[in-house]
Amino acid sequence: MNEIAGAPSFADVVETYAPALLRLAVMLTGDQSDAEDLLQSTLLRTVRHADRVADMTAPSAYLRQVMLNEHLSAGRRLSRRVRTVPSDAVTTDPAVPSGAETVDRRDEAWAWLSGLRPQQRTVLVLRYYEDLPDAEIATVLGCSESTVRSHAFRGLASLRERLNPSVGGDPS
Repeated sequence: MNEIAGAPSFADVVETYAPALLRLAVMLTGDQSDAEDLLQSTLLRTVRHADRVADMTAPSAYLRQVMLNEHLSAGRRLSRRVRTVPSDAVTTDPAVPSGAETVDRRDEAWAWLSGLRPQQRTVLVLRYYEDLPDAEIATVLGCSESTVRSHAFRGLASLRERLNPSVGGDPS
């Protein structure tokens, strides 16, 4: 706490909200180290406004918004990078069986989510992980509710198609 005014400091805000933000970042990126990088870039972007963030009534909403913007803009930057490993070099079969079916299923789910477009993955994470209504997701992403529903529909259709290829893309 800020001893002079009794208000929380930016360090207090970070200490309070960083664990939840890291969990959100893991959901968005699917990788712990990428999630840590996303959290760090979010905090670096907001530290210059530390006093203003600490005085906010809902700093978690602001930090989440900055994180989502960072994630989506990082996705655009990454899509323009040259890959050093061919995408067909990644196999879905583990080299050594782990024996933990739940871990394998979770890894498979991450692989499915990582195959979605960043906007689709972000909408699905905000809808099903953060439990936000479409109106709030639209506000957070700066788009219309119909765009949110469209991203969700297309993302879920893509996941259904991967789950059951015989469906042939029919989302019903």
